[in-house]
Parts: sequence; C-alpha cells; structure tokens
Amino acid sequence: MPMLQILVMLAALSMPLVAWASQRGLFGPDNGTVSDRFPTLLVADGYAFSIWGVIFLLDFVFALWMLRGHRQVPDREGHRESHRCHWLVVIGFALTASWMIVFSQQWFWLALAVIWLALICLLWALMLLAHAAPRGASAWFAVLPLGLHAGWLSLAAFLNTAQVIVAEQLLPTADQLPWTLVLWALAALLVLVANARLHRPDAGLPALGYAAAVLWGLIGVYVKQSHAAMEGAGASAGIAAALVVVLAGQTLWLRIRNRRSGGSGSGRTPAMSYRRP
Repeated sequence: MPMLQILVMLAALSMPLVAWASQRGLFGPDNGTVSDRFPTLLVADGYAFSIWGVIFLLDFVFALWMLRGHRQVPDREGHRESHRCHWLVVIGFALTASWMIVFSQQWFWLALAVIWLALICLLWALMLLAHAAPRGASAWFAVLPLGLHAGWLSLAAFLNTAQVIVAEQLLPTADQLPWTLVLWALAALLVLVANARLHRPDAGLPALGYAAAVLWGLIGVYVKQSHAAMEGAGASAGIAAALVVVLAGQTLWLRIRNRRSGGSGSGRTPAMSYRRP
C-alpha cells in the first residue's frame, strides 16, 4: 500500500482527534474561548464553526477512498502531479490539526503562519484536482471535501489575521473598520478569483463545495456582526451580505456559462484520470 495514501489517512484522522482534545482543554483554552478574548469585525457566529464536523467527516471519506486504492494518475507527467497533490493534502491536513494546538497556546504569530500555509496547500491541491476534471465518484470523493476545507480556510485565514492584529495591537482596536475594510477587499479578491478558476468549462457539481463553504462563513459573519455592539459591526455585516450576493451570483453565472459551452460533455481530455493502481 503506497505510503502517501497512509499518510493522507493519518493526517485526516489527526484533525478530529486534535479537535476533540482541544475542546476538552488538553492544550489550553479551547479555540472559541481564545477567539472571544479578541473580538473583531470579521468573526462569524458560533454556529458557523459547526462546518468543521462536516469537513472532518468528508476529509476522512476522501482519505478512506484513497486508502482503498484510488489515486490520481496524470496522463502526461507520470505520477508527478499525483504525488504533489498527495503531499499538499497531507501537509494541509497536518497544518490544520496543528493550528488548533498553537492557537490554544496563544502562539498567535505561529498560528497565523500555520493557517495561511494550510490554506495555500489545500487550495493548491484543490486546483490540481479541478484541473484534472475528474468524473463521477472521483469528483465527489476528492473535489468536494477539499473544496469545503479550502473554502472555509479562505475566510478563516482572514479572521485569524484580524485576531492577530487585535491581540498584538498592531492597528487601532477601538475603531477596526478602516483596516477591516482592507481585509474584506483581500478576502473578496481571493475568494472570487479562486472560485472562477475552479469553475472551468468541464468542472462538475462538486466544485460548488468551495463556494458553499465560503457562503456559509459569510452568512455566519453577517449573523454575528449584525447583532454586535462594536463600532463598525453594521458595516461589516453589510459587506458580508453583499459578498454573499456577489459570490452566489458569480457562481450561478459560471455554472450557466459552463452549461452553455457544453459543460462536462465538452469532449476535453482531462489532465488526470482516476483508477485503481
């Protein structure tokens, strides 16, 4: 059995196990407690973080599917892209698990580096998979889990950035709106560009996982900020609501465009196929 597939499984299992231990205070205050100490205009309502349960479950299903013998096989570059994708997933999962530990320890700068590296790894892996244009079960078991994970991290990384700014008092904490607007602009740029790149003409429905996770997070931010008493919270809630409309509209337009151009039946040869070794 290939070692990389085993590593994917171990990394996938590490995330819920570390989350379980973190919630019981084994590493210090749980992540929610630490986050509440440094309120920002980007934080989402508590219910929104329940998406981690879905992410962990689907990541485990993805790893189990890989362990049973499925793998990505590029048709032009040997196994290079396949191995790169595997390693990116392993590192991304491991970094996600380690973030919960370092954030509980309030090592904020390290936590910030970890979450951004996790996002880079998983978004990169997701783009490789989307470029491969998998079909059927391959798409649902691979693209959907990584899309949800990378989508949520695309917002969480900016939330963590805002909390580091507040915790380290790098910028004004009483009036956070000016620099929060900059973070919102950067987040919108990242999300919209990534969503557009994922929705290639041959992208299937599982590619919607990325946008779904981001929309879930944006709605959570809107709910939290629309009831918050912090200065600028109303404006932040309005931006979150506007981004929901923009992202949903972009995704709908991309799906309609793909369908008109032939969608998955365009006859293009995928860069990778999925089979048993």
